[in-house]
Amino acid sequence: MNVRRIALSGFRNYEWETAEFSENTNIITGENAQGKTNLLEAVYLLSCGRSFRTRLDREMVGFDFSEAEILAEVFSHDREQTVKIRLTPGQAKRITVNGVRKTVSELSETLNVVLFCPDDLNLIKDGAAVRRRMMDQAISQIRPKYAGLLTEFNRLYEHKTRILKDWKEKPSLLETLDSFSDAMCRVSAQLIRYRAYYVALLNETVIPIHEAFSGRGERIGLHYRTVGTVRDPFGPVKEIYYDICDHQEKHRQAELDSQACLTGAHKDDVEIFIDGNAARSFASQGQIRTGALSVKLAEREIILQETGEYPILLLDDVLSELDDKRQEFVLNRIGGGQTLITCCADEGISGKTGGRVFSVDGGKIRACT
Repeated sequence: MNVRRIALSGFRNYEWETAEFSENTNIITGENAQGKTNLLEAVYLLSCGRSFRTRLDREMVGFDFSEAEILAEVFSHDREQTVKIRLTPGQAKRITVNGVRKTVSELSETLNVVLFCPDDLNLIKDGAAVRRRMMDQAISQIRPKYAGLLTEFNRLYEHKTRILKDWKEKPSLLETLDSFSDAMCRVSAQLIRYRAYYVALLNETVIPIHEAFSGRGERIGLHYRTVGTVRDPFGPVKEIYYDICDHQEKHRQAELDSQACLTGAHKDDVEIFIDGNAARSFASQGQIRTGALSVKLAEREIILQETGEYPILLLDDVLSELDDKRQEFVLNRIGGGQTLITCCADEGISGKTGGRVFSVDGGKIRACT
């Protein structure tokens, strides 16, 4: 799958620009704050329907514009398709594929992407929220139902959090607390089962990639961790639900005292080990970067296994953060699918990949080769 042509109108710092991409490697060069990441963000929206940089659609609409539009000609599932996304502040985004209205979760049925940006280099070292986000982004693309469950969970979480924070001033709110807790347990049970199976698949896929990448036969291991009362995250959803309810019952008073949600899928994490040691505590900086890159490359392989096509790989200014060895490994692994790479200068990448080069300056895109 690939994006053949994209047109941006009023999106970020692009007034009206188009670009025709190679189906292989595309190198997007330019100084900082010129619009390189904005272009990758637009491609990301074509698959995920939301930004990887902001939760607010209005922030993607350029100054002096009342709305923004992304229009793309893509090739996926053996046919040409047209994807259009219109962003209007104060309104729900309008998404169509071949002229047919689609929801955010349905976009992944047309196009898939894997993003790797500088923040992902800290995937192992940072807190659990980063690894949950990694799971959520990946699973949502291969299991559209998951995205809907995640949206519902976040809605319930926000409502319950408001109840816990405000109940002392308005005690009547407690009348609805148990209903929201039960609903969160039900949705959490489904999310947990999805996540457990995904992490198991990710672990199986990442091991050979990491062994080759490390060059020293180091062995990576991933372990999914959820609510302590869950006996088997791979078991039936009903059993997982009962286990989470047990945790909820035990922590109800603690939630009231702390005014925070203590039970649910928002507490999940992925523990990462290298040669049996907790990577977050014991891995070197080089091992952390190798591990993070291996996980993202494994994510790409999983989408290939699930869809039969490589997803579009978006590398946002990460190659400059890597030493020559790691850069060479990544460039040797990206064949077979479309890749968009942003960097301040070409730095010989086009020579190594034979890629098409674009220059971005002040929201203007110029094809160089």
